[in-house]
Formats: sequence, structure tokens, C-alpha cells
Amino acid sequence: MSDEDHMDRALALAQAAAGAGEAPIGCVIVDGAGEVIAEGANAPIALHDPTAHAEIVALRKAAAALENYRLKPGLTLYVTLEPCAMCAGAISNARIARVVYGASDPKGGGVAHGARVFDQPTCHWKPAVTSGVCADAASTLLKDFFKARR
Repeated sequence: MSDEDHMDRALALAQAAAGAGEAPIGCVIVDGAGEVIAEGANAPIALHDPTAHAEIVALRKAAAALENYRLKPGLTLYVTLEPCAMCAGAISNARIARVVYGASDPKGGGVAHGARVFDQPTCHWKPAVTSGVCADAASTLLKDFFKARR
């Protein structure tokens, strides 16, 4: 499966989050063979948990499934929005090999914007990063969600 195929699944999770009243962000973690290890959608409202971002939800599920807090080599994390600094730190701690994200987040992002977590000399694990995959669809989903709430 291609990056776009996996991002399409993350977008479906984001749409489900929007349907539940959460910010529309979805995440899928796959192994080197393209098999889905875990997935998550934004859920801080439903879970009463400020850390329940899509990436954190998926990382927790992957760690439980693999029974290890450091995830096996070769995993790719797909997420519809550039990870924030908290999520980038968790991605680094989990030893994710590759991060693929859709829409950039100049205000809250922590990869290409803001803290640029993976660029810091204190970052012990630096995944490869691909940005802009299905960016228009991810951006439109976010813009439409927040426009409807104003």
C-alpha cells in the first residue's frame, strides 16, 4: 500500500473524530510490510485527557499490541496533521522509524514548526519525515470542522 492509501485511512479516522465532536485528526501506525499495527483518532474530550491526541492514542495501542514501550523497528506513523511537540516527543521515545503527515501546522506543529523536536540536539531518536501527503484533504477537513464551530 502507498503512503496515500495509509493516509486515506487516517483521514477516515479523522472524519470519525469530527463526527464525535473532536478535532478531526487521525493516525495509523504500520509495519514494514504495510500491516496496520494500531490506529487512533483525536479523543481528548471523550477521554477527559489532554494527552489523547490521535498519535498518542495510536502509540499506546501499538505499545500494548507489541507489549513494549519501544516499538519494533521499521514502523511508519501516518497522521493527518503535523504532530505537536508533545506527540513528536512521544514518537521519538517510541522509536518510530518514519513519520508521514498531511497538513502542516504553523501554529501548533512541533516537527517543521515551533519546537522542531526532531532537530534538537537532545532528541535521541530522529525519524525520517515526509510531509504533505494528502495535505489538501487534511487541511480542508480541519478548516471545515472549525468553520462550522464559529
